Amino acid sequence: MKIRFCEHNKGKGKVYRQLKENYPDLNIKIKDCVKECGTCSEKPLAKVNKEKISARDGDDLYLKIVEAIKKA
Repeated sequence: MKIRFCEHNKGKGKVYRQLKENYPDLNIKIKDCVKECGTCSEKPLAKVNKEKISARDGDDLYLKIVEAIKKA
């Protein structure tokens, strides 16, 4: 499973650290850009297996990503 965060997204830091700690075997990276600039500038965002996941805050984003991990 690939999880990508944009370097410029404000909600990535805590979520990235939590995922790396709790799911060390997953392919999790911070990229220069994930080509979702409109959403990325407005709220926390990640791409999980090329699917955009956004949320109102970092905690909500983490929960949505964990849900996607469990479904995979």
